[in-house]
Order: sequence, then C-alpha cells, then structure tokens
Amino acid sequence: RQGLNHDRPLPTERRPHLFEIFRRDFELCLERILKLFSHQQSLVEHGSSAKPRIGRTVYHEPMRHVVWGTAGHIDHGKTTLVKALTGTNCDRLPEERERGITIDLGFAQLREEETQLHFVDVPGHERLVHTMIAGASGIDLALLVVAADEGVMPQTREHLDVIRLMGVPGGAVALTKTDLMDDDLVELVTEEIRELLAPTAFAGVPVVPVSGLTGVGIPELRRVLFEQAGEIRPRQVEGRPFREPVDRVFSLTGAGTVVTGTSLWGELQVGTDIRVFPHETAARVRRLHVHGEERRVVEAGERVAINLAGLSRETVSRGDQIIASGPWEVTRLVTISLELLATAPS
Repeated sequence: RQGLNHDRPLPTERRPHLFEIFRRDFELCLERILKLFSHQQSLVEHGSSAKPRIGRTVYHEPMRHVVWGTAGHIDHGKTTLVKALTGTNCDRLPEERERGITIDLGFAQLREEETQLHFVDVPGHERLVHTMIAGASGIDLALLVVAADEGVMPQTREHLDVIRLMGVPGGAVALTKTDLMDDDLVELVTEEIRELLAPTAFAGVPVVPVSGLTGVGIPELRRVLFEQAGEIRPRQVEGRPFREPVDRVFSLTGAGTVVTGTSLWGELQVGTDIRVFPHETAARVRRLHVHGEERRVVEAGERVAINLAGLSRETVSRGDQIIASGPWEVTRLVTISLELLATAPS
C-alpha cells in the first residue's frame, strides 16, 4: 500500500507508521467479519401482548432489503393475501380478528436467497386512510390489491393516489378472489385495472390473478414480487447516519418503550445513543429486533423494532424520527412542491 521498494529495508522511523496502518486494516476486517457472524436470539412479536420468547439461534448475513406495502379497498383480501404469501397473519389485534377487518398496520417478511421482502399491510377503510399513509411512507414498492368480484372501488383509487403522490415508483397488482368469478369476468376486471393504471407510474406493471384461499396464482405472484424487487436501487447504508421514521410505539413489561419503522439510511448498533426528532430527546438503544430475530446490528431497508432506554412511552409518537449522531438540527423553514388531486376540494 505504501509503494515500498522491497529491495531496500524500510527506514526505522516509518515502521511504527506502517504498523498503525496494518492495525487499522485488521480491525476494520475483524469488525466486518463480526457483523456477518454476530450471534442472534429471537424477538417478541412487534406490538404483541405475548411475553418475550426465546427461539432459534440465527446468524444475520448481508441481505437485499425491499419493502412492499399493500394498497386497496376494504375487504379485497390484502391481509389474506399477505398470509398466503408469507404464512403470517398481520391482524394481530383481538378486535381485528373479531371484526374481520384491518385496523392498524401489520408486518410480515419473505426470504429467498439473498433477498428479504418486508411487507407492510395497511387498512382499507376510508376512515383509516391516515394509518394507510403512515404505513406507506417507507415502502419501496406497492402491491395494489383488487378483488375480482368488485373491481376498482373508491379506496382503490384513493390508495393509488396516495402511493403515487409519495413517489412510489411501481410494483404489482394482485387480482384476488378469482375463485369466485369465471375467466371472462376476470379478464374484464384486468382490463379495468390496466386502464386505471395507464396514466400513472404503474402502467404496465404485472397483474397476477390469485386466490388467497385456494392458493391459485400465489407461486406466480411470489416470483413477480422478487423479480420486481430486484430492480429497486438498494438504500444507502454507508456514509449516512441511521434514520428511521416511527410508525408504531408501544411498551413491553420489563423492556420499556419500543418503536418500529422502516429504516431509511445507515446502520444502527445496540448501545448506540440516538435522538428523537423533532423533540431532540436523547435515548440509548437497548435491543434491536427484525421480524422475530434479535440483532446486534440493523441496516437501511429493514423493518426494525428499537427498544429504547431512557425514554418513556409518552415522549415519542408516530411520525417522530429516530436519528443517530450527526449534524442534525430542527428547522421551521422548508421548501415544498404541492400537487392537488382532481378530487381535492376547491
């Protein structure tokens, strides 16, 4: 590295300097190796009332992380579809299971080789669009769900507007409940969907007929989701401090305050001091969890639950930002670009 001439002995005064360079290189390599093979434990389900459980030992390896968010009208089968894809029932609240509708955000994941898909399942009810927006704020791609027996409905259009305004570049469409309709009607609904998407960034995305109950079309949809994810540019890990917008906050007995969200930048380790903006409240990372696995290190693009020490449940809320050390400051001046929908009140 130093351009040394090996025919000549190294001057004595340069030997300590060269040793320091080798030492730093060795420590950097060792740190990366430890990140690859850091020992893991399992985590309690995010937001569940169940007690923490100890599970299998896992090893975190570098993965490509892509976040899919569902979108679509109420009762078009978004949660059923995510369960068919991942095996996870995102309706974790008792009132959700009793009423059969999604009320809060739900989360699941799916892995294949070196790619991990994170799913954010959102409610479809018109009165819960604010919750849908909170879930869609950190997604990379959208899975628009349309039921074959109803076709395009009001919240289909509203959710499409939301993800378009948020700059989501594309995704896929799942045409659900095809087991209830004949092939001709399924084709008509498919054409209706293509006409709806034609003037948007979603023009030409795959439309996959499926049934969450019978499993028809699920393998094909899973293939499409991984294929589309492969075209997404990875989030920046190196060179930027960790940042995560909070979409859920809860407390666990014996653990304290836990916040969850989709990490946008950088890397975070257990023991790191963080700040919660805009209040600039200080806290320390006690534990880190990703989909049922406890981690020592997490990175951009993952769905992360952060157990914070020194922070009460009342001092953090949805919309706050968890940010590691960096040149951050609060401002009251912003520059915006505003687009009004055709349906916006005059």
